[in-house]
Amino acid sequence: MGFETLTAHDFRATASTLLHEMKFDSNWIELQLAHVDKNAVRGTYNHAQYLDERRLMIQDWCNVVDGWGE
Repeated sequence: MGFETLTAHDFRATASTLLHEMKFDSNWIELQLAHVDKNAVRGTYNHAQYLDERRLMIQDWCNVVDGWGE
């Protein structure tokens, strides 16, 4: 892609920024990025929270990324 210093974290930060700009719920974004709940037990066991909404969000994100190659 021609980037010399691009990291996985850079992609995650870009995704977070753009998804917030697209007005998705912050809770969905944070869960999708595996940012855990401060409550260790709840954060460890509740991976399915907002799953249907997150699926729609990720499909929208995929459409954005697919558009970058056009």
